[in-house]
Amino acid sequence: MGTLRVEADKLVHEKGAQLSRSRTLRESPEDELLVARAVVQAKAGDSEAIRYLYLRYASHVYGYVRSIVHDDYEAEDITQHVFAKLMTVINRYEQRGVPFSRWMLRLAHNAAIDYLRSRRVTLCEDLGETEQTAEESRRDDLRSLMDALAILPEEQRNVVLLRHVLGLSPPEIAEHLGRSESSVHGLHYRARGAMQEHLVGAGAGPTTALVGA
Repeated sequence: MGTLRVEADKLVHEKGAQLSRSRTLRESPEDELLVARAVVQAKAGDSEAIRYLYLRYASHVYGYVRSIVHDDYEAEDITQHVFAKLMTVINRYEQRGVPFSRWMLRLAHNAAIDYLRSRRVTLCEDLGETEQTAEESRRDDLRSLMDALAILPEEQRNVVLLRHVLGLSPPEIAEHLGRSESSVHGLHYRARGAMQEHLVGAGAGPTTALVGA
């Protein structure tokens, strides 16, 4: 049995296979030698080397990613993505540069930031669609109201416009039209009933609340 497989099995025994929010990482000189060997073998396509690197660093990466995205499930998915990507990018790592553990965190950081950016774009798109839908709904409501107004006799339409557009009170409307206040109430009542009936018949039921107001 290979050395890395033995060491990987030890890690499973010590840490378990489940991810934990580990932010600390202590490596002895012996650990660093094993990691260096694992990196060399992983570059050659050794699956046991990849398994060893995953078991050594997965919880460390997960804890770091979790501190950025603040979500357990998303952090776990991103961690899995980082190690899946590791198999295709590990050849870029040079031991003369930064320690492998720090290089792994750089990959994790980029993956977490990419996730946050994609979520922000999705939220903006959803918000834009919601605003567009609301604007279209308002235009439909206005169109329905104008159609309902058009069916009214002129006197009823004038009362509705004076009351709900200009905001005049019934006494002010009565004075403006030269009619009694009771006749204004009657015209207003009949106009609202006719508009509600038209809107319901046209399938614009929610708009009737505007008329009722």
